Amino acid sequence: MPENSHRFFANTECRYYPCHTGLEELNCLFCYCPLYRNPECPGNPVFSEDGSGRKSCVNCTFPHDPDHYERILEEIRKMSG
Repeated sequence: MPENSHRFFANTECRYYPCHTGLEELNCLFCYCPLYRNPECPGNPVFSEDGSGRKSCVNCTFPHDPDHYERILEEIRKMSG
């Protein structure tokens, strides 16, 4: 079993895979981003300019990068705390 198998998996059987292009490795562990409710997330969201504050993460690949696992956990801890 790979050393970091608990931090990464790619669901290549998913009908939406790949949901983002341009990534060599696509981590599906955080398919739904746990940082969505965080307006200060480290990704690159776009906020609606109509005053609603809606957040679009459609072009964000931050949670799919296997190197961001620890940072995501750190952000979740901050949000919970």
